[in-house]
Amino acid sequence: MLNHLFYLEAVLAAEDDAITIVNSKMEVIFWNDAAVQTYNIKLADIIHKPINAFFHNDDLMVLKVLETKEPVKNAYHRPRKDKHVVVNAVPIFDETDQLIGALSVERDISQIVKLNDNLETTSAELHELRQKVYTNMEETPFSKLTGKSLPLQQTINIARKAAKTDATTLILGESGTGKEICARAIHEASDRNSGPFIPVNCGAIPEALFESELFGYEGGSFTGAEKKGKAGKIEMADGGTIFLDEVGELPLEMQVKLLRVLQENSIYRIGDSKGRQVNVRFIAATNQNLEQLMEEKKFRSDLYYRLNVIQVTMPPLRDRMDDIHELAEMFLKHFASHYQVPIPVMEKDAIHLLLQYNWPGNIRELRNLMERIIILTEKSQITKQDLLGYLPSLSPNDTSQQTKKNNVLPQEKENIEKQLIEKTLNQTNGNKSETAKRLGISRVTLYTKMKKYGIVNL
Repeated sequence: MLNHLFYLEAVLAAEDDAITIVNSKMEVIFWNDAAVQTYNIKLADIIHKPINAFFHNDDLMVLKVLETKEPVKNAYHRPRKDKHVVVNAVPIFDETDQLIGALSVERDISQIVKLNDNLETTSAELHELRQKVYTNMEETPFSKLTGKSLPLQQTINIARKAAKTDATTLILGESGTGKEICARAIHEASDRNSGPFIPVNCGAIPEALFESELFGYEGGSFTGAEKKGKAGKIEMADGGTIFLDEVGELPLEMQVKLLRVLQENSIYRIGDSKGRQVNVRFIAATNQNLEQLMEEKKFRSDLYYRLNVIQVTMPPLRDRMDDIHELAEMFLKHFASHYQVPIPVMEKDAIHLLLQYNWPGNIRELRNLMERIIILTEKSQITKQDLLGYLPSLSPNDTSQQTKKNNVLPQEKENIEKQLIEKTLNQTNGNKSETAKRLGISRVTLYTKMKKYGIVNL
């Protein structure tokens, strides 16, 4: 009989599961090596000691079995914060049915639980990633026109309809309102999106180079020409879209030739008498009043009506007050990521100031201001005073509501704008390109405003 007990003890000791046997007084009378490994309690420390000196009454199933005298089968239990086990426990009775102790067998499943938790976390991350991918798939080319204001949404609705056709489109709007972004969105939402999108800034091409830039030239057609000739911008846009920005700057001679392309769908390179067919969608844009230019005989009426099949007007930022906060936050995040710095928080008084300003440079001016803040600030929060420091002309305008109604700049704002232009010209020693860049406007707009305010050419 004694030998049998040795055999039984050897079997229990060899078991990979933690085995605990306690007597009716809750004293530990058996504690195998697996129990030592599971709970990190040495046999010499716990044997013949009350088990509740090492565990709370709720921590071990064997204590529950002593209390209830009922067996426990395949029960999940967490005896300690870092331990997960599956328990089988039974009461032990003698030949007279007196309770003399209890035995529990506990399988450590902590690693399995951790793996399951990791799997659930990974599944959650995968689900989130799928949601992001799905969201990105739902984005349209017009999502790049950030904002939910009614004026912008009305513009986007017209642009979406224009994208479904090949109709020539004229985009109107002040400098910095996002005319090129709108033109790209129309192209990307159209059936031509697999073709090229060729932007041309008509205000940046010297008059003598207009024809070669737009129409190209044959080899040897003039001194300095490439031997093989060169395709012009219109030819490069074949199968896609050409975007003529600042189209009001086109010389009258070029206007005639452009009209011919629109009518015949063919171009003539310099030095070429045969011509070649092109399949190009035209989108033009301007911040000028083309009707006024027509009255002044500076823009051909026949070209205007040919370009103005669908007219899209980009609203100025001062008419999109609901979008200013969202745009500012978007630019802050973009430039913080670009320059790898923390994103500062815009305080309420700073946001309120942004809403009071007239934004003559529109979205470009707001974008430049947010980049300036990210580069120069060392604070985690941006206040009203900070904004005034980064852009002194950013001051409240009591007549902003009247500006909205009349769509003209009030005298107060014009004075500030004139002073800012003069100040910036002085800072750049009369450099017009640098001045326009700092003000967030085009050179053409700068020259127009200098003429308007009588600013001498420094």
